[in-house]
Amino acid sequence: ASWEAHATKLANAPSDEDLVAVYEKLVKEQNLKDVKPHVVFARDTRASGPRLVTALTAALDTTDTKYTDYKLLTTPQLHYITRCLNTQGTPFDYGVPTEEGYYEKTAAAFKKAMQGRKPSGAVTVDCANGVGGPKLRELVKFLPSISEGGLEIRIVNDDVVSPERLNSQCGADFVKTGQRAPPSSQAKPLARCASLDGDADRIVFYFMDADNNFRLLDGDRIATLAASFIGDLSRSAGLGEKLKVGVVQTAYANGASTDYIASYLKLPIICTNTGVKHLHHAATKFDVGVYFEANGHGTVIFSDLALKRIGKYEPKSPAQSESLEILRALTQLINQTVGDALSDLLLVEVILAHKGWGPKEWDNTYTDLPNRLVRVEVADRNIFKAVDAERKLESPPGIQHQIDGLVGKYKNGRSFARASGTEDAMRVYAEAATRGEADDLASKVAGLIKQAGS
Repeated sequence: ASWEAHATKLANAPSDEDLVAVYEKLVKEQNLKDVKPHVVFARDTRASGPRLVTALTAALDTTDTKYTDYKLLTTPQLHYITRCLNTQGTPFDYGVPTEEGYYEKTAAAFKKAMQGRKPSGAVTVDCANGVGGPKLRELVKFLPSISEGGLEIRIVNDDVVSPERLNSQCGADFVKTGQRAPPSSQAKPLARCASLDGDADRIVFYFMDADNNFRLLDGDRIATLAASFIGDLSRSAGLGEKLKVGVVQTAYANGASTDYIASYLKLPIICTNTGVKHLHHAATKFDVGVYFEANGHGTVIFSDLALKRIGKYEPKSPAQSESLEILRALTQLINQTVGDALSDLLLVEVILAHKGWGPKEWDNTYTDLPNRLVRVEVADRNIFKAVDAERKLESPPGIQHQIDGLVGKYKNGRSFARASGTEDAMRVYAEAATRGEADDLASKVAGLIKQAGS
C-alpha cells in the first residue's frame, strides 16, 4: 500500500527530533498542510490497549487531528466502520458506521441468507478470552432466537477481565498449532466447534469424529466450502457466465485443497506471497475472489461490477430467484473489508445449513496431505531469496536444485523454505503422502537450509 513507505520512515525515526523532521517533510512532500483528516480507532482487550490509546491521542492532539475513539471493538468491526465512513453518500455506501450498525447489517443478512433453513444443532465457539467474546454475545442478541429456528451459539472462553487468560489454552492458534480442542470445549463427537483468535479476525473450525479423533477444518477448508457454494449459487442464479469466481492461496495451503479446487471445483487459483495484503490484492482480480490463509484469516471480495450484476439481474425462474436472493444476502453478510471471524462463522453456518451437512460431510470433501512445518535458525535470513510466490529459492545458488532432488523422492512430495519476517530464522514446510514421509522430507530440507545458512 502507498502509505506503508511513509509509516516505515516515521516508525524508524531514531529520535523525537528526527520524528518531527520526517513528519514535517512528509506534510510538505504530500501537500497535506490544508488536509483535515478524521482518524477512527478502537482497541481490543489486551492490557497494553489503554497505554497505546494514550500515546495515540497525544499525537493526534499535538497535530490538531480530529478523531473518534470507538473504545472496545474487534479489528474487523473497526474496518467495517472505517469503510462505512469512507463510502457515505456514494453508490457503494457500506452501512451505518456504528457498532450497532454492524450487528444489524450482519444479523439481517444472515436471516435472509438462511431462507428459512434451520441449523443442525448448536455450534460451540471458543473466543480465546479476547474481545470476540463480548462482541459475539452482542451479535447473538440481534440474531433469530432458538425458538424462532435460529442458530444456537454456545460461547466458551470469553473472560476479558483477566488479561493473562488471553489465548491461554484456547484460541485459533492453540487449536491449529496443537491440533487439539481447547480443554474447556467439552464438545461431544461430531458437534461443530470453532475458535477465534484474540482480536476476532481469524477463525478455525474442528470436531471430534466418532472415534474421538480431532479433526481440523482450517482456512483451506473454509475457502473451498465458500468457493464451492458461491460458484454453485452463481450458476443456479443464472449468473454463471457473468461472474468469474476464483480462489487465492499461499504456498502454505495444503496441496490436497489446491487439487480439489482445480480438479473438482474447476475454479482458477492464484498463489501469492504470504500475508493478507498480498491475498486481498490478488482477490480483487476476480469478480468474486475467495481468500483464506490456512490459519483461518480470510474473506470473500465482490468487485463493483459483480455487485452491480448481482443487484440488477432479473431472475428467469423461481429457482433462480431464490439463489439470487441468497447471493445478494451473502454480499451483505460477508465483511469484505478484512477477515472477520464473526462474519465467517455465520457464513459457514449458512452454507452447512443449505447443504444439509455436518462437520463430517465437510471434512470428507477431500483428504489433507500430511504436512510438517519446521523452524530453522540461520545466521542471516537475508541470504535466502524466494521467488514464485515464495515456493522456490533463487539464492543461495543451487539450493533449490537440492530441494527439488529431495522432493522427487517422495510420493506427493512438496517442500519450500521462506524467511521469517521478524527474526533470523527460516520456515520449512513439507508435505507428502504419509506422515512419516512428510516428517522425513521436512527434516532433510531443514538440514539443507541449516547448512546453507550457517
